[in-house]
Amino acid sequence: MTDTKKRVIMVVEDNEDNRDLVVKVLSHRGYEVVGASDGHEALSLLAEVAPDLILMDINLPDMDGYEVTRRIRRDATFGRVPIVALTAHAMHGDREKSLAAGCNAYVSKPINVHTFPDVIAGLLSG
Repeated sequence: MTDTKKRVIMVVEDNEDNRDLVVKVLSHRGYEVVGASDGHEALSLLAEVAPDLILMDINLPDMDGYEVTRRIRRDATFGRVPIVALTAHAMHGDREKSLAAGCNAYVSKPINVHTFPDVIAGLLSG
């Protein structure tokens, strides 16, 4: 990597296997990846982690990813951090609902481990 500072990605995912896969794939590409298992944990870790990008599962326990995204968007410090909806919700209108909640992009699960890092790199660069 040409950056002297590792880019930090927070992945908010309640399914441990899915979270571990994303962490493994992105860590292998040189990112620092921090996992959160639900929205409350993500919000409490936000200041400590200071992510460059957030991958947000939509179907989370207690507080869904839409609400977590809306709360992050209202935060003066982290409101402009790119948020990517990372979800198995692939029904008509789900992408639009994610974008309306404040997500910058939408990636459906299961992820393609070969192309996913390039998608993330593109989001971080532009």
